[in-house]
Parts: sequence; C-alpha cells; structure tokens
Amino acid sequence: METGSYSISDLMLDSGVTFGTSGARGLVTAITDQVAYSYTFAFLQHLENSGQINTNRCVAVAGDLRSSTPRIIAAVCKAVIDHGLQVINCGYVPSPAIALYGLQQGIPTIMVTGSHIPDDRNGIKFNRPDGEILKKDEQAIRDQVIEIPEYLFNQQGFFTQEPDLPSVNKAAYDNYVKRYTDFFSPRCLEGLRIGLYEHSSVARESAAEVLAALGAEVIRLGYSDQFVPVDTEAIRPEDIALARDWANTHGLDSIVSTDGDGDRPLVSNEKGEWLRGDMAGMLCAYFLNADWVATPVSSNSAVERSGWFTGVSRTCIGSPYVVSAMQILLDEGRKGVVGYEANGGFLNADTLELGGKGLEPLPTRDALIVILSILNRTKNGALKVSDLCASAPARFTSSNRLKAFPVDLSQKRLAAFKSGDFKRDSRAIEQIFGDRFGEVESIDLTDGVRITFKGEDIIHLRPSGNAPELRCYTEADSEQWVQEMNRICLNLLEEWRVH
Repeated sequence: METGSYSISDLMLDSGVTFGTSGARGLVTAITDQVAYSYTFAFLQHLENSGQINTNRCVAVAGDLRSSTPRIIAAVCKAVIDHGLQVINCGYVPSPAIALYGLQQGIPTIMVTGSHIPDDRNGIKFNRPDGEILKKDEQAIRDQVIEIPEYLFNQQGFFTQEPDLPSVNKAAYDNYVKRYTDFFSPRCLEGLRIGLYEHSSVARESAAEVLAALGAEVIRLGYSDQFVPVDTEAIRPEDIALARDWANTHGLDSIVSTDGDGDRPLVSNEKGEWLRGDMAGMLCAYFLNADWVATPVSSNSAVERSGWFTGVSRTCIGSPYVVSAMQILLDEGRKGVVGYEANGGFLNADTLELGGKGLEPLPTRDALIVILSILNRTKNGALKVSDLCASAPARFTSSNRLKAFPVDLSQKRLAAFKSGDFKRDSRAIEQIFGDRFGEVESIDLTDGVRITFKGEDIIHLRPSGNAPELRCYTEADSEQWVQEMNRICLNLLEEWRVH
C-alpha cells in the first residue's frame, strides 16, 4: 500500500485552514475530506506521542447543524478508525456536551463546528482527555508529519469511497442534560415563561429539555432548518427586533438562545433586550459564588469594579488562554475558579457549590450554565432579569465587526498604534479618534489594541481569529453613548479599506 507524507504546517499554509481563537477554521471549500482527515490524524498522533490515549482507545465525535458538518464528521471518524482507535459517534450535540463526555470518560473528543461564523465556513475543535487543547498543543499538531494511504483521496482531496458512520450513541446528550437537572433544584424555574430562540442551534433540544424539566414554561420560537450565524458578540439587527417583538407578543420573562454549537449564550430581560455576554458571564460567576475569575481583556471592566470576586485574571481572547489562566490559579491553590469570555461562554475549573450540591468542572465554554444560573436567580419570577442586571456596576459595552476585512490589512493598520513608544502611538490614535474621544490615557496590547481615553471611554480593536473580520469593542458609562461610540468607530475604520 503506497502512502503519502504530509506536513500539517504546509497543509495549513496551502489550505488556509488554520487555528483561530478556538479550533481550526476555514472555508468549507478548503476543508476537504483530506484536510479534515489529516488534521484529525495529526491530533491523534500528537496525543499518542505524548501518552494521552488511554487503554480503551476510544474517541468521541460530534457536530453542529451546518450543512457541511456531516461530510466533515465522516472524514474525522475515518481518521480515528484508520489510526487504530474506536469511534463513539455522539451525533449532533453542543460543544460543551461532547467535551463533558470526554472528561467523564477520560477520552479525547472532536467537535465539528464553525461556532457562530457563516455557513460557508466550518471548523474542527479538538479536546484532550483533560479538556481543550491549548496553544502548545496547536503548535504540536502543526509540527506533525503524517503518513496516509494515497488511494483514499482523489486529486480534489475528497474520498474515493465514502466512509460509513457508526450509529449514534446518546450518552453525551443524556449526561449533559443530567448535569443540570441534577445540580439545580427541582422546579426552580416554575412560574417562568421562557422563550427559546431555536434558530439552527445544536443546543435547542437539550436547552428545551432542561428548561422544561426545571419547571419553566417553554415557548419555542424561530426554528430554522437553514444555518443562522448567530454571533453573541455582534447580535444581528433582525435578532434584536425579533426578541423585542416576541417579549411583547408572548409576555415572556426572558428569551434565551445560544450560538450554533451551544457554547455561547444569549439571555434577554423581560423586555426582550439581550444582555451583553460579559455581563451575563459576570452575573453567572457571582450567582454561582465563584471566587476567582479569568476573563479576556475585552470583557467589561465592571467585573473589577463590582468587588464581587477576590481576584480577576485578564487574558488574550480565546478559550485556550482562559483555560491556561484558570489552571495557573488552581496551581496557586485558589478555589472557586471560573472563567468567561466576552461572548458569554462560561467555564468552571473546579467544583462549584450551590444549595448543597456540587457542579463538576467543565473547563470549556458552555452556554446553558449561564442561562440557568440567571433564570434561577430570579427566584421563580420574584425578581426580573433587569433587576439582576441593575445589581452590577453601571458600565456598558458594545461590539461589532467589519466583515470581509483581510487580517493582513487589520494588522497593518493596527501596527501604527503598536510601536512601543507611548507618545508616538497616542498621537497616531488621537489623529483618528481624538476629535470624538479625547486624549489617550493608556494602551493595552494584550490582544490587539485596547485604548483607554482620559474620560474612561474604551476602544478595543483586533482582527478576528476565526474569519477575515476586524472586531471593534467599546466600553463606557452610558449605554446610549457606548453604542454610538461603536458606530463612530466602525465608520472611521471603514475608511481603512481605501486609504
């Protein structure tokens, strides 16, 4: 049997499918069967080389509901089998559900998902037996050289013979549902009328089941059999309008949803106004009695201003950085360690206690824990979601992005603010933004460029790690002004395309 030798670093360069903030991402047309197979094979080879495959030699695989996912799952499963391992096909379940299953079984897991990005893109998220791969694992995967049979693929990189898939095992779905029905008090959501915005989220079934099991009246809304790119950091105008209309029409206490793979939450108040992800994450951490928080530099600074937590550790954007920061806190002997991202995805690094019950660690992004924690805190509707939000410091954030904005152009433009000479960089920033936001107070280069002005307004600019987009985050003391800030910034940044 003839085999071909493939360098993963070269394959990433040639295909454009590379690691972003969480997993490998790229255009569907670029994620050929050969690319998906090769990356999976390299991941497993890395785990074998580092002694991370246990004696039962199983790997669990799942995916989201975008149109390209079944084909990529088949390629992933074929790679697992050809590597001499057994596939557990968990079907279509949320990313945190497959990760939890892997942690419980002590096995690697693979999730085929592009998260919130459009349907013309997809991705593969790899988890070690102890949780998400970290940046050092990504580098190790890039460094792999693999040998695979030449006959498997045609010249276009697709299988010459379509592989068979194992039958679906529901254990990952069932365990995920049980995690929350066991932890929260029975009927704790009784009296609440909750709208579930289903769209194309792979979490829609598990969310509906858990909400109903805990006593909520669930009104299912907005089902779609076509993929909808719901981004919790850049909520579409149509989703803002839908939520307000649904809240008014159905008399809802809250509307809840997730992004495509169920690891980023959307939670609205009783008026159908969506909470920002970092506000939802902060409230979740507080309601779960967390002590130490790891969160990216883009998250609302209300987390420090609140005084609710013993300490806050700031990181680069991306769950691998949050996971690493949580591990450092654990290594220092901290307890009650959690993390959340500006998109609302929540992670718990050690067991959390609530009402005499423990919630086992899940150090990967999860949406459902945020939704349930906030709804549980309303005490069967005695409090409104807006009341809970009012308990936090009045600090507001907004975010959006310029689509189809090449990463190299973003980096080139931002380089003008990153010379390392504060006076020079401040002048460059003030030439563009100074007329509207005043003088620069400080510049944070942890991830992109985060600028604090002397009036305490904040602008944070960075290229997306998942798509050719330029992200803009703004923060201020006024909700109306922070949204206007974001609009102003995007208009100014739009000029970067042509100047």
